[in-house]
Amino acid sequence: MKKILVIGAGGQLGTELTIKLRTIFGKDNVVASDIRDVNESIQDGPVEKLDAMDAKALREIVKKHQVEEVYHLAAILSAKGENNPRFAWDLNMNSLLNVLELGRESVKKIYWPSSIAVFGPDTPKDMTPQFTVMNPTTVYGISKVAGERWCAYYHHKYGVDVRSLRYPGLIGYKSLPGGGTTDYAVDIFSKALKGETFQCFLGADTELPMMYMEDAVRATIELMQADSSAIKVRSSYNIAAMSFAPRHIYDKIKTHFTDFQIKYEPDYRQEIADSWPNSIDDSAAQEQWNWQAKFDLEKMTEDILMNLRVGVVD
Repeated sequence: MKKILVIGAGGQLGTELTIKLRTIFGKDNVVASDIRDVNESIQDGPVEKLDAMDAKALREIVKKHQVEEVYHLAAILSAKGENNPRFAWDLNMNSLLNVLELGRESVKKIYWPSSIAVFGPDTPKDMTPQFTVMNPTTVYGISKVAGERWCAYYHHKYGVDVRSLRYPGLIGYKSLPGGGTTDYAVDIFSKALKGETFQCFLGADTELPMMYMEDAVRATIELMQADSSAIKVRSSYNIAAMSFAPRHIYDKIKTHFTDFQIKYEPDYRQEIADSWPNSIDDSAAQEQWNWQAKFDLEKMTEDILMNLRVGVVD
């Protein structure tokens, strides 16, 4: 059985992806690594402390565990990145280059996530196409555009099998959000269950592409398991599931918690959100490796509230 390394396994996506990979490949074959302590839910298999910018330490872990595939998720996200742009650039870029170099040496397959943050205010807002104008306004988006070009370069120049998805806003309930502009859609559920008024940092009608974490994890693994001949895009694939604004998710939750209240207090993240698309055209992913989302807003809301109610998280 092949050995897999997840870098950034302690994050929101990393936690759920590690759990799913271990159910498929066995807990001993998926190494969870992070610079901080990882979630208790992924301490049932091998865990390594790792600074992804330390190329030597990364190479030693790959050699120690005879790693064949790497899922590189470590990054500073959009909102946090604006607080420290230089560090966000250094982490997001240098860690990716460290991983891509491993693809030239021993690692057979690499996954790296991009984001809708690659798009900017002059990108078509509705059904944003796979190939279009990308002029991001955040250091996170800039690093993702550069990362996409590095991935394509390493594939075409060195034959590195690197694959990528442009994630929309990701919504889950098994771990805390990591500082993204779409994080309101994660926090709102816990506030509803606790009977607290939710303060939303985006305006009521700010529509953005979103995806339930279960779909995001499945899309990631499906892309990695697809035959290499099917992967025609080596920068990053658009993927989509649903689009909604804060008032839409509030209305859905309100049907379950009639007394739930929300206050809209837009902050600096509003400008970031305003530069992103309303909806995404993911026809390339659908046609080339049969991607199809399973969760819409209503189904996602019901699933999250059901799991939170039974105490999956506090």
